[in-house]
Parts: sequence; structure tokens; C-alpha cells
Amino acid sequence: MHVLVISDIHANLSALEAVLSAARRYDAVWCLGDIVGYGPDPNECVEIIQSLPNLITLTGNHDAATLGNINLEAFNRDARISAQWTKSVLSANSMQFLRLAKEKEIIENVCLVHGSPRNPVWEYLLDTYTASINFEYFETDICFVGHTHQPTIYVESDGPRKAIWKYLAPGEVYKINGRTILNPGSVGQPRDHDPRASFALYDTEQKAWRLMRVEYDVSKVQQRIIDKGLPRRHALRLKQGW
Repeated sequence: MHVLVISDIHANLSALEAVLSAARRYDAVWCLGDIVGYGPDPNECVEIIQSLPNLITLTGNHDAATLGNINLEAFNRDARISAQWTKSVLSANSMQFLRLAKEKEIIENVCLVHGSPRNPVWEYLLDTYTASINFEYFETDICFVGHTHQPTIYVESDGPRKAIWKYLAPGEVYKINGRTILNPGSVGQPRDHDPRASFALYDTEQKAWRLMRVEYDVSKVQQRIIDKGLPRRHALRLKQGW
């Protein structure tokens, strides 16, 4: 089975459409959370996600905040403003769809979470130390995570660091061998200094992971963010990829 793995769309309709066009052929979609937050098109993104084949959707921290399941004081000022605006414009259908998302899912010997196996909604896996600890919190061979907005691979090792970080160039295929944590990066707000939308294609039979990047009209999304009265910082960082 060929799976499109996406995360952190953040209400960026243009980026989502570009990813779906670039991905072309896939049998299923695994969405690792944060469909909404930051961006100007939350309802449109939810509507598209709902229509995708064999869909699995997880809840992210911004999704949870919009539903009132996370105290907004846990966010910085700009993120709070965005969450409050998102909540005010979300349709009843969008709210219901977000409520149905799970915090954790296991399929095809893969554990799916937004943040980490230890804390599925909130924890960031940004270093080998944290990744090493988290290998103890899932029993499958593979775990897919989002949340950091950075495409990453951590491989479990018996060495002193235990988890080893691996770099994967866009378009490169990584054959998964052993226990591994993989992050497809962010569709709608990348934070690895590359403004292109990030996603991955996963072959469940070959255990092959291909990281992909695709360009989209960033300036168009920036203008929509400003037109909606959302924080200007969320528009500026799209061009910076950070």
C-alpha cells in the first residue's frame, strides 16, 4: 500500500493543494494532526482532508486548543490570537471532524502520533536524547510523528546515544530497517529554512519512506493571512521557512 503521510497543514490551503497534486498516486492518507491554526483557510482544509481515501487523522495541539482541550495560556500571544480566530470561524462540520480525531493510532506496524509516543499531542522530538527516551513508549517497529515542522529520522541504536539522527534529502528514498521514528515535516508551515511544503510517501510493503518537497504560491497565502487580520509574523515566517 502506498500512503501519503502529512502533518501540520495549519490551515494553509495552497500548500495542501500543492502537496496533493505532487503526491499523485496513493492508496491511503495518514494525517498526523494540526490541520488548523496559524493559517487563513481552516474550513477549506478540513473539507479537503475529509474527502481523502482511507484516511486516518490524529489530533494536534492546535486542533486540541481550538476544541478547548488545551488551555490557550500554554501558547504564545500570536498563537493564541490565531487559535481564538480559528475557533470563531470554524463550521460545525469542521469542529465535529476535529473532535473525532484520535491522539494515537496503530496501523501496519506503525505507531502514529502528533507529538511523541510519550506525549502524543504536545511533546517535541527535536534531539536524539528525547528521541532515545521515546523509543521506550511504543512497541511497533516504526513511529510517525509531526509537531516539530521539521522532516527528521531517528533510528534506535545500541550505542551510547541510543537514537541516531539521519538526514534525508528531498526525493531520496530511505529503506526502514530496525526501530525508527520518522517525521514528514510540515505541509503548511515548514521550520527547516525551506519554505516548500513538506510531506512523505510511505510504501508499507517495501518499508520505504520518500521525503518530498513542493513549491506553492507563498505570497498568496501571506496576503490572505494579513487580510484575515491574523498575526503578521505567521505570514512572514512562511517565506523564511521558519
